[in-house]
Amino acid sequence: MYTKTAVLRARSVLGAAAVACTLFAGNVAAEDRTVTVAIHVSTRGLDLSQPAGAHEFYTRLQRAARVACTDGNRVDLAPAPDPEGCYEKALGDAIRSANVPRLTQVYLETHTLRQAAARGIDVPAQMAAK
Repeated sequence: MYTKTAVLRARSVLGAAAVACTLFAGNVAAEDRTVTVAIHVSTRGLDLSQPAGAHEFYTRLQRAARVACTDGNRVDLAPAPDPEGCYEKALGDAIRSANVPRLTQVYLETHTLRQAAARGIDVPAQMAAK
């Protein structure tokens, strides 16, 4: 009984973290107006505590950031003035919001500790020491 409760609570916490990072906000232009594009990124079928699950979710986040910061999957939207900066901000914001150590570890495979700090990403001490 206690084990089941602990598992359900762990899933609830992970679910809350996933919800917090599922929206990407990328700014794109439409007729001289700034539009925020939000994209839901699902963790369905993934175990973010495992390397494969974290890598797959990171790939999904990267794709969503690219779409949000380019055309937003809409013909009438122009890309953000700085698509690469928008992409890095959207990706970093999602990683920070998720606050999942394994996902942060994947982010640090392609980003520096300084870049993570600039995005407000919490890096556990044991990761920072590596």
